[in-house]
Amino acid sequence: MSDGRVGSEAGVSDGWAAPETGVLEGKVGSEADTSDGKVGSGAGTSDGKVASGAGTSDGWAAAEAGTPGGPVGAVTGASERSRAHVRAWAELLRLPALFTVPGDALAGAAALTRRPDHRTLLAIGSSCCLYEAGMVLNDWADRAEDAVDRPHRPLPSGRVSPAAAFTAACALTAAGLALAARAGRPALTIAAPLAATVWSYDLALKHTPAGPFVMAAARGLDLLLGAAATGGRARPALPSAALLATHTLAVTALSRQETREGTPTAALAALATTGALTWLVQRRLALGPSPDRRSPDGQVRGRRGRPEPGSAHRSPAPLTAALAATYAGTTARSYLHASLNPSPPLTQQAVGAGIRGTIPLQAALLARSGGTAATATALLTAALAPVARRLARRVSIT
Repeated sequence: MSDGRVGSEAGVSDGWAAPETGVLEGKVGSEADTSDGKVGSGAGTSDGKVASGAGTSDGWAAAEAGTPGGPVGAVTGASERSRAHVRAWAELLRLPALFTVPGDALAGAAALTRRPDHRTLLAIGSSCCLYEAGMVLNDWADRAEDAVDRPHRPLPSGRVSPAAAFTAACALTAAGLALAARAGRPALTIAAPLAATVWSYDLALKHTPAGPFVMAAARGLDLLLGAAATGGRARPALPSAALLATHTLAVTALSRQETREGTPTAALAALATTGALTWLVQRRLALGPSPDRRSPDGQVRGRRGRPEPGSAHRSPAPLTAALAATYAGTTARSYLHASLNPSPPLTQQAVGAGIRGTIPLQAALLARSGGTAATATALLTAALAPVARRLARRVSIT
């Protein structure tokens, strides 16, 4: 349950579920029901209404156990329990954070100046599965720690069983690898080490000094997965992957003090990283094709001698600059507050802002590749940010 509010035995906060038995407009019938405030006897009437042993009240039948509506109450209770179950899994999967995943594969494809195709979609599906496998496995591995620091989380609260969580992590990993295989051997070559990185982080490396670097590597590999799936090669996407991995490194390092009083160092480092990335993302840092495809004007020529999209070395486009500024605006303020007061609540807010900031950063990486398709994809990616923000109001992103 999020926001620190505790629901009833079968319920959750924010009105997602009601108590297990259900209540019908707050009216409860008893064995000697009343009608319009008047008590009816076993064979008597009140205002022309017959009150039986079970009684009626304005046409509502109350069972001897006091469940209003009889079968209606049972159906309502089952429906609310189903909603509570869905809510628990939404929290376990951290669904708002899932919106930060599609931009990885899209940015990888854009780094090759390639339009997204069906293999890009397969890479996005693979990324989403592997990302959610990591989310579930993370909580499974931390369930004892969360029982102390975050008892409201789905596993320590008992709303999801550890066996179900581990099974889901395995199934999601298998699905992610299968989708990558459908996208082609180059994609599977990236997806396999990505899956290994995710499992290694959650089960062994998370609480070691290498933890943030491993998480950063996973995000970078995810971007390379999109490039490998779309174009069959990943090398041209390395600069974009490095920028995205650096952002992830800063956010992961900051997240280590979410549940305890920390120091300003991590938040200040994240703030400095945001400033550096905001500047770098507006510069086209591409490894580029071989020198024989460069013309004297510095452009990269295609097979027919035409300039390839986004190959010219020019000042950043207004859209790239705007998206870079959006990235800075999404993260910098929360980082500054956390550096001034590194308490758990402010640190958690800063981490959430850092996760959401991944989306405009991905969009900026897309926009800087140039071309009409990249511009449209960048705008679509950026549009995921407000959706994730609204969903985060119901389901915690951290």
